[in-house]
Amino acid sequence: MNTLLTLGHGYSAAALAALLIPQGWQVIGTARSPEKAQELQASGVSPILYPADLQDVLSKASHILITAAPDANGDIFLQNHGAQIAKSNAVWVGYLSTTAVYGDHKGAWVTEDTPTAPQSPRASARVLAENQWLSTALPVQIFRLAGIYGPGRGPFAKVRDGTARRIIKENQIFSRIHVADIAATLAASIARPRAGAIYNVCDNNPAPPQDVLTFAANLLGLPPPPEVDFATAELPEMTRSFYSESKRVDNRRIKEELGVELNYPTYQAGLGAMLKQGD
Repeated sequence: MNTLLTLGHGYSAAALAALLIPQGWQVIGTARSPEKAQELQASGVSPILYPADLQDVLSKASHILITAAPDANGDIFLQNHGAQIAKSNAVWVGYLSTTAVYGDHKGAWVTEDTPTAPQSPRASARVLAENQWLSTALPVQIFRLAGIYGPGRGPFAKVRDGTARRIIKENQIFSRIHVADIAATLAASIARPRAGAIYNVCDNNPAPPQDVLTFAANLLGLPPPPEVDFATAELPEMTRSFYSESKRVDNRRIKEELGVELNYPTYQAGLGAMLKQGD
């Protein structure tokens, strides 16, 4: 039996588990609360309440997915369980990173060969964690995710309740990815592993964030949310940091190397499907 161990079983890991469990995989995931552990159990995932000794489960895992955010010293699992992880016999290890590692490119395209240039402590920690995993002897693949959306994580609720705002900043471009396509990309990599590979995971349609909100409002038959100039907008610090970076992310490698066919190649396709599914 193939066994996937997810270190930090969150939104993206749950989407991958939903693909693999029906195929006969065992999925084991870490959880930080009894409530989360019960949620994993209900979804068919075998939970491990963390912190815990991972030696036994690491010896069983044929595949490992790391999704937990790093701290200033890099990956928390390598810090706490590095010696145990080094003994793993896993044939595939995936690390979920972020396209924030590229920094700001003023709306220009970036590929996996673009040098990393993180602008925030959060992105710098991701670069550190990437390098820590790549420096192990394990068959590690890095997945740099664009902005994630999907069921329960779309713009519809805020558009409906009137709290959405279209933040206007000239030449601001973001890339996005539906969570189902993250899972599809990870599954494709599991089928075609290449140790040391780095993949951008995003759709085909980088776009200004205000365009996404306008489209969502149109789908709902509502007027577009009001515009707010970025310079005067009151925004949480993390949100403001997102707007300090503008880039278009190239996704050709996942298509050409892994054969990925996106379920939702544009945000229009993804949001339309979510609304039909009742989100």
